[in-house]
Amino acid sequence: MRSLLMICIYLGFSFLQAQEFSAKVISVMDGNTFEIIDPEKEKVKIMLSMVDAPELGQSFSEEAKAYAEKLLLKKKVTVEYQGKDFFGNKLAHITLKNGDEVHKLLLEQGLAMVMERKKDTELLAIQEKVKKEQIGLWASDDIVTPWVFRRKQTMLQAKSR
Repeated sequence: MRSLLMICIYLGFSFLQAQEFSAKVISVMDGNTFEIIDPEKEKVKIMLSMVDAPELGQSFSEEAKAYAEKLLLKKKVTVEYQGKDFFGNKLAHITLKNGDEVHKLLLEQGLAMVMERKKDTELLAIQEKVKKEQIGLWASDDIVTPWVFRRKQTMLQAKSR
């Protein structure tokens, strides 16, 4: 009986983690952060899982945001929650109506990077190809990853207080 209870709890948790639904993108904050209207008609901020795009103020941040707006703004997409990050942000996999996956499109344009702790071989292969071809942010000699940029900004803010 206890095993059955544990299985039910696990399956329930898995369902919540991988919930998939149709949503409309109403705002693009940056290359990997969006606001959607979920099935309950609630506004929800989500971030792409697996990749990170340049932060506003970084090289290629405006290009990443503009490309994401072109792909997503005011469009219906399929959203699959992938859990939350360390800061509690909802992470999601977003697929366009035609089946294209947004994180892969951003990578292919050189407008995002695979997250430093992610070891997805398909995504890393896309990134390596784009790096070799020096597409997008990979054309720069002075690349600062978005996560390092955020850390530096946090340290600068702490010093100015």
